[in-house]
Amino acid sequence: MKDVYILAIESSCDETSMAIVKNGKEVLSFVVLSQMDVHANFGGVVPEIASRMHTESITMVLEQTLKECYISMDQIDAIAVTYAPGLLGSLLVGVEFAKTLSLVYNKPLIAVNHTIGHIYANAIDNTLEFPLLALVVSGGHTDLILMKKDYDFEILGSTLDDAVGECYDKVARVLGLKYPGGPNIDKLALEGNDTYVLPKPVLDTTYNFSFSGLKSHIINMVHNEQQRNNEIRKSDLAKSFQVTVVDELVRKVELALQNYQVKELIIAGGVSANRYLREEIKKVAEKYKVHVSIPKMEYCTDNAAMIGAAAYPLYKQKKFAGFDLNPKSQATIIE
Repeated sequence: MKDVYILAIESSCDETSMAIVKNGKEVLSFVVLSQMDVHANFGGVVPEIASRMHTESITMVLEQTLKECYISMDQIDAIAVTYAPGLLGSLLVGVEFAKTLSLVYNKPLIAVNHTIGHIYANAIDNTLEFPLLALVVSGGHTDLILMKKDYDFEILGSTLDDAVGECYDKVARVLGLKYPGGPNIDKLALEGNDTYVLPKPVLDTTYNFSFSGLKSHIINMVHNEQQRNNEIRKSDLAKSFQVTVVDELVRKVELALQNYQVKELIIAGGVSANRYLREEIKKVAEKYKVHVSIPKMEYCTDNAAMIGAAAYPLYKQKKFAGFDLNPKSQATIIE
C-alpha cells in the first residue's frame, strides 16, 4: 500500500501546532508554538489573545513544519485539522487555514475530534491492541472509554462535574502556583507527604467521576486557614490532593478491568503527563496483565502529531469533510 502523508493542524487552545505524519504512526516533522508564557500573566488562557496569536503565527508554523522534513505540499495526501472541542476562536483559525490549504492544493480535508486525537497519540510508534480501555484525562475531560476497533467508542463513564485537569488548575491557583497548574502541583507533590485528610470522591460502583467536592473542600480549607493566619503546608497539601485524585482514577480503571476483557490499557490527555498517575496506572495494568500504553511527554499535551495519527483511520475509510466544515466549542466523541 502506498505511504500516506498527512499534514495535521491543531489550534484548539493556546498552542499552534502542525505535524506531518506518515501512515498514522511515523512523525516526520512536528512543530509546537506555545503561548503559555503570554497567558501565564493572566493566570489562564485568554480566548481573544489566543485566537489572535494563532492568526499571527500559523503561516510561520506551516513553513517550519515543511522545512523540517523537506516535504512539499504536492507530496501531502490529506489535510487534517482539529474542529472540536475547544476555544471557538482558536479552532476557527485552524479550520479556515486547513480549508484554504485543501482548496488551493486540491487535498482531501479530514476533521478530527480533539479528544479522539489524544487517544490516538498512543498509536504513534505503537500499534493499538483491541479491545482496549482508555482513560482520557485533561482540562476538559475525564472519561473512561472502551474501544473494540478503530473509531468504535463506548463511553463507560465521564465526569459529573469538573474535569480532573480543571480541578488541578483551580487547586493550584488557590495554592498560589503559576499557570499551568497541573505540572506545578505534580512537581510540588514530590516534596510533600500525604498528611492532609481530604474527602474521597463518591465511592460508587459506576464508572463516573466527581471532583468538585474535593476541589471546594480544599479551596474553603485554604481560605479558612489563611483567615486564621495558620500555615498551609503547600507541598503536603499538593501531595494529599494528588494521591486522592489518582487513587480515584485508578479505582475506576480497576473496576472496568474487572468487568471487561481488554488487551491494552491506555491513558490520554494532558494529565497523562502526571508522573504519579503514570506510575499507578502501570501498577494496575501489571496486576491485570494487560499491556499499558502511555504517550511520550511531547504527545501528552495539545499537539498536531496526535491529530495526524487520528486522521489516518478516517483517511483509509475515505471519511472526508467538505468546505462547509465549521468548528464546535463542544462535541462528544460519538456524533
